[in-house]
Amino acid sequence: MKRLFNIKYSIVFIISLIAVITLQNCERDDICSETTATTPRLLIEFYDVTSPDDLKSVLRLTAYGEGLVVDENGIEIEPVVASDATLLFNENENNIALPLLIGSEGESTTVRFVLEKFTNFRLDEDTTTESNVDIIEISYIPQFIYVSRACGYKSIFRNLDIDLVPGEDAWISNIDIEETTIENENTVHVRIFH
Repeated sequence: MKRLFNIKYSIVFIISLIAVITLQNCERDDICSETTATTPRLLIEFYDVTSPDDLKSVLRLTAYGEGLVVDENGIEIEPVVASDATLLFNENENNIALPLLIGSEGESTTVRFVLEKFTNFRLDEDTTTESNVDIIEISYIPQFIYVSRACGYKSIFRNLDIDLVPGEDAWISNIDIEETTIENENTVHVRIFH
């Protein structure tokens, strides 16, 4: 019985010693703080085309990356409910933060986002109404920046360019790029007028 006690005591002592040694080797840099700036998203605000200084909500906006909303067979569909693939679903918003694909450093990357206005018209049973879909194409060059040992690298995006993909009945009137380099989320990068 005494031998069993000594074995248990030895195991507890060894585990405690390992824990103390491990904790002493931890440095402040081993944990990435939540306040540390990481890879920024593209910040877009929507403005009134007739009053360019005034924010204007897009009614019943749904936003998602082109090709990301698919059915169980992998076929691209229009979303009918909010999901992990939709950034916004049927919401009134005057801004949006779009995550950009990181891609290869120094190589031009292009992504497309679907911005659907009046999603509720597509979802209702009234066949005389329909939503209005515009697609924006975003091009940029990713660059990797070392943050710290704990946080690793973040990406910034240079040479930002955004185009409205031509289509019928566009609701977007104009796109102004305010910042061609996306380094943080402290300022709006793009203004869309509608």
